[in-house]
Amino acid sequence: MKNTSTIVLLFLVQISFGQSLNIINNQAIQFSLKQKKDTIDFILIDTKLDEIKPIFLFCQGSLPLPLFVKPEKEKMWMIGGGITNFDLKEIKKNYHLIVISMPKTPVIVNEKNLNKSYCYIPNPKEPNEFDKDYVKSDYLENYENRAEIVLKFLRKQNWVDNSKLIVAGHSQGSKVATLIALNNKQVTNLGLFGANPFGRIDQNIRDYRKSAESKQITWEEADERIEQTYKMFKDSYDERVLIENPNLLAWKSFSRPLINDWLKIKIPTYLAYGTNDIASDLCDLVPLFYIQNSKTNLTYKRYLNLEHNFFEVKENGRANYEKEHWKEVMNEFIKWTLK
Repeated sequence: MKNTSTIVLLFLVQISFGQSLNIINNQAIQFSLKQKKDTIDFILIDTKLDEIKPIFLFCQGSLPLPLFVKPEKEKMWMIGGGITNFDLKEIKKNYHLIVISMPKTPVIVNEKNLNKSYCYIPNPKEPNEFDKDYVKSDYLENYENRAEIVLKFLRKQNWVDNSKLIVAGHSQGSKVATLIALNNKQVTNLGLFGANPFGRIDQNIRDYRKSAESKQITWEEADERIEQTYKMFKDSYDERVLIENPNLLAWKSFSRPLINDWLKIKIPTYLAYGTNDIASDLCDLVPLFYIQNSKTNLTYKRYLNLEHNFFEVKENGRANYEKEHWKEVMNEFIKWTLK
């Protein structure tokens, strides 16, 4: 949701050539934009600002992952919303790579405050309990609004080339990137990775059907779970239920079908997905919609036998974490943006 009255103040960093910068782990520059009810933190993957380049905003996936982790004894290391899987040198040749911190999530988190999925948890004794403010902030329109504030700030910087603006996202981030591209006329190229063209909640229903088809569960069990999914989704539209269970807010906002938005977007759009990714199963149908609507701005890349995070898949259906392809996938996208 747009808030034009928000006063954005910059602190922690002084932004212009030659001035002091808040550098983290000799890898990134941290910026903090303070609002009335929030502080938006983001990082630029570099340690200096001596080149003028366009912005590449990467919208990370779901869950409250910090950008950096600080172990008790070992050196700090970067998660960066997943960008550590990319060929950062290749991206930095042409773009300033930007990642925005998740809402109500510290940029740097002590390792003890992470659960097994590397999500930020305020209380280490409650590994499944996320920060309550994060839960209330975890909805699509908020992510878009935070990104717009960051982009507005970046457009005013003398180290930014505003002739081009790349926005891309993975998984949940593809939904955020879509809304940014839909509403921000400055965006010149849109990248979608591991996207679900029909939202989010449909994935659960398709998963139950597949489980029944493969006899992992009975059709009676699948039927019951599908009906429970309908009930949960219906509850997400009940304001009284949302007050009691704000976790449903994310299900409501992120289940918005993206295909309707994609068809409204006129800029070059790049869609990449793995064939073993249930979230992206229906991406195979997307070109049909573009053909029906006489749209020619879609480039798609189907990666065979790769899963949601572009790892190869073993015969048992599980990801082979020794065979990753994110660098290849992202480098192909970068080449496309330069054409």
